[in-house]
Amino acid sequence: MPPAARRPRTYDPARTAAALTAQAGHVLDAARALSTEQLSASSGLPGWDVLHLLVHMARQIEVVPRVLGEPAPARADLDLTGWARSTNRIAVNLDTDTREAALGTADAAGRLESAAASLHDALPEAVDPARVIAITLGAMRAPDFLVTRLVELVVHSDDLATATGVPVPLDRQALAAVVRLLADTLAVTAPGNSVEVRVPPYAAVQCVPGPRHTRGTPPNVVETDPVTWVRLATGRTTWDTALAAGTVSASGERADLAPYLPLLG
Repeated sequence: MPPAARRPRTYDPARTAAALTAQAGHVLDAARALSTEQLSASSGLPGWDVLHLLVHMARQIEVVPRVLGEPAPARADLDLTGWARSTNRIAVNLDTDTREAALGTADAAGRLESAAASLHDALPEAVDPARVIAITLGAMRAPDFLVTRLVELVVHSDDLATATGVPVPLDRQALAAVVRLLADTLAVTAPGNSVEVRVPPYAAVQCVPGPRHTRGTPPNVVETDPVTWVRLATGRTTWDTALAAGTVSASGERADLAPYLPLLG
């Protein structure tokens, strides 16, 4: 019997907006503290230095008011897990666009500051549940699109901290939303009920085809912390590396997520 259909998770638009504002602020604070040498250092992403990374983050904020200024589609045809599973389709274009934008950006912190101000002005419209916007991958509800911006900022805030050694706090609500979306994406990518994946305190999902447990502790359990889960889901670390480091625990013969990771392109 196929697994029961999952009810899509919902996110409170006001809390999402507050989390996005907070995380943008953390990124801006970190950017202002960077030296010229740090800006030219490798970001850890292929072909990008830290300046490229900051410009990419600014562009992920700038897109919110831009898409809100365009004609609205009649209806949404792309949900959050659909977005997550489709990001690999635009990875090459994002890389090209970021490189071009970086050539014209002398002040990354200034660009981030302007992007944050524009975001603030756009948020009253962006949190409207009835507002639909068009993006490259399809048409989304505007509040859902804000959740995707949290994914971008949380993932790249961690990249920025790793590359520069400058702490970039992760807003709790932002991290929670990203962990949940990535966990739900795993459940859609590997549908089933044989493995329970736990990312306390934010998420727990069942996934992977196989026998369904009906009571007590499931025979196949994976557990990890929120930041490690984000890194696994986005390819910043590998399953084997996390197991060896002890940041993931896995019990049971089916508790191997390596075939399904990373989730984002």
